[in-house]
Amino acid sequence: MKINVNLDIMMAKRKMGLTELSEKVDVTMANLSILKNNKAKAVRFSTLAAICKALDCQPGDLLEFVEEDNENE
Repeated sequence: MKINVNLDIMMAKRKMGLTELSEKVDVTMANLSILKNNKAKAVRFSTLAAICKALDCQPGDLLEFVEEDNENE
């Protein structure tokens, strides 16, 4: 199982760049980039809440559960 972070999709829908989002949520561009590129192992609820507020969305708009085919291999 895997959780995808669809940050890039929500940013595109809101026409917001990484720099602007970084300033609004007070998170470094490097850390947002890790989230955006699905490299994050975890995310704090406070960070998730700040991103949701800045993008005017719900956590479910950003996070997606994906079942992997070869999970048991």
